[in-house]
Amino acid sequence: QVQLVESGGGLVQAGGSLRLSCAASGRTISNYVMGWFRQAPGKEREFVAAHRWYAGRTYYTDSVKGRFTISRDNAKNTVYLQMNSLKPEDTSVYYCAAGTLGSGRETTDYEYDYWGQGTQVTVSS
Repeated sequence: QVQLVESGGGLVQAGGSLRLSCAASGRTISNYVMGWFRQAPGKEREFVAAHRWYAGRTYYTDSVKGRFTISRDNAKNTVYLQMNSLKPEDTSVYYCAAGTLGSGRETTDYEYDYWGQGTQVTVSS
């Protein structure tokens, strides 16, 4: 079992930055693909970013490319999402996820095995 706890959300003005953290416990995250998803009110959960550590690969949805960066610190068992140039449409609850999923499945939420409780990000215009 892996427990995930997100933090770092909050209220920020458009153009600002936030860094989300996801602290894992139970198992080392080096064995897992780590992902970030988000869900806005009335919308489906959507993929934001993922990191496959042993392959050294990162994945982003088009709307956040160049603005968001996913990274991880395996020694701290923590994954981060640095969010810059935030826009009102980035407002969502952001969820951290972990999974032992196959290549090419990184953007698919049901492929992930473990989820955090979410952290709210609100971007004002």
